[in-house]
Amino acid sequence: MVKAIRFHKTGGPEVLRLETVEVGEPGPGQARVRHSYIAINFIDIYFRTGRYPLALPQGVGSGLGSDAVGVVEAVGPDVTDVRVGDRVGYLIGPQGAYAQARVMPAEVLIPLPDGISDRVAATLMMKGMTAQYLFRQVYPLQGGETILYHAAAGGVGLIACQWARAIGVTMIGTVSTDEKAAIAKANGCAHTIVTSRENIALRVKEITAGKGVPVVFDSVGKDTLQASLDCLQPRGALISNGTSSGPVVIDSQLLAVKGSLWLTRPAMMHYIQPRSHMLDMASELFDHVLAGRIVSEPQQTFALGDAAEAHRALESRKTAGATVLVP
Repeated sequence: MVKAIRFHKTGGPEVLRLETVEVGEPGPGQARVRHSYIAINFIDIYFRTGRYPLALPQGVGSGLGSDAVGVVEAVGPDVTDVRVGDRVGYLIGPQGAYAQARVMPAEVLIPLPDGISDRVAATLMMKGMTAQYLFRQVYPLQGGETILYHAAAGGVGLIACQWARAIGVTMIGTVSTDEKAAIAKANGCAHTIVTSRENIALRVKEITAGKGVPVVFDSVGKDTLQASLDCLQPRGALISNGTSSGPVVIDSQLLAVKGSLWLTRPAMMHYIQPRSHMLDMASELFDHVLAGRIVSEPQQTFALGDAAEAHRALESRKTAGATVLVP
């Protein structure tokens, strides 16, 4: 038996409960992982509130979270990808990472290099791999571009700042406060826009001498949609990789009027498979970390039982960088 967070109805952070659950032995193709750190991502809030639907069986409820690191403590039959004692992380699979331990499909587990601690790895699985697929696959950056990235001081944002600097990309990052602007700049963001007092489109045009940018990475959604479109060059691309302020609704004719713009809403699942590709993505990310080009540590730490408080902090925009739970 282990402690785990469950919820039996959608709603605010108060629906999250710490309960005792049975883990069981891994079956064919499975491994049991004892967690050391569990990452919190904004998508967890979407599941908790019902924006992304989950089954909530009567009396059982649902687990939450898809991003954690730990050690393999048991494997089922026919498992060759990992062994007992391996340090691993994961970012896809069934919901339920908010737990002391759980059984997972072995094929989604990523072995961790010796030079990367569990604490650091907890910030890299979902957040670092998101930066990888956005910058290297969705819109492959070559170096020399000037880009706009929303929420530059967030968990993904701080890694993106460093990745952009490492490959010679000039990042313009939006943030909500001057304090977060300083954090983003310290991590490699070349220019910051404080949205509480600056006009995003005007500042981007000022920074780019009126040209605009070829691509905008927008995880905010509804509140930044118009500004994102106004920042783009003709035939530019809007990468809508999140909707923290609400979903994006757009008339396709507007894309033509604004300059024959491109819009995509990518999902990690379509970029991370098969397993060999996932491991290659992780290898590229880990290489940057081991070389010191990306430095990442949790900025906020909560006990597993305080998951609700962690969600409140994330939703209130009081956090910067990565937030983790310690089981």
